[in-house]
Amino acid sequence: MAMDIEAAVRDFWAEHQAGRHCPPLWRGRLSMEEAYAVQLAMLDRQVAAGERQAGWKVGLTAAAMRAQQGVFEPCFGYLLESGEVASGHIFAFDDLIAPGFENELCLTVGTALRGPDVGLDEVRAAVTHAAPALEIIEKRGAFAADLPMAMADNAQQKAFVVGKPVRLDDDNGDLARAEVAVYVNDRLAERASGAAVMDAGALLSVQWLANRLASFGRHIEAGARIMSGSFTRQYAIARGDVVRAEFTPFGVVEARFA
Repeated sequence: MAMDIEAAVRDFWAEHQAGRHCPPLWRGRLSMEEAYAVQLAMLDRQVAAGERQAGWKVGLTAAAMRAQQGVFEPCFGYLLESGEVASGHIFAFDDLIAPGFENELCLTVGTALRGPDVGLDEVRAAVTHAAPALEIIEKRGAFAADLPMAMADNAQQKAFVVGKPVRLDDDNGDLARAEVAVYVNDRLAERASGAAVMDAGALLSVQWLANRLASFGRHIEAGARIMSGSFTRQYAIARGDVVRAEFTPFGVVEARFA
């Protein structure tokens, strides 16, 4: 029996309008492809209601994370301009649902990328800047227990914190060689390399995204920002936390939770 995607979208939209997430009726009923169809329809509804899309996010970029979730590829979600804040932003903790953060490079795509046959050289030529960034996620429902539901609900996306963009050149353009030091309340939590993203760097995230979006009739538009995948595991956020990621050679990004 064919899934009624429009019915799912109506229910997800009603929950969204009421400030809730993940309508219980659809738990365990969506395939990944159906979930993405719901997600993209929700994006269209939000844009029609006055939101502006800023770009896309790529998740599950580490092979170990995909194996843990039992999936064979990364995942994607969308970014809204209303979710973008500058480094140093103070979030109201009570406004967040079981929040966490990931440390990523936010890439700027200067020219459109249209799949399904985008190659890495095309991506390398299209991506113009990288900025230190944090993705703020919300654990709205059981991510691991119902991954399609999480994708329909935009892959846990809440906000993204972005530092100063740095133009890519021959000296810094190999993103696999980038490094990050993650601090929580001024204590070093972890160090990692950009090679942890897609096993070879964040440009492969953009390549995968461009080709995956093509299966839904979408593409990466010129000017889009791409949150390209975390260098480390996801970290939970507690009230009062100050989180900071220092990216070599791209700079520092910080957020506070009061």
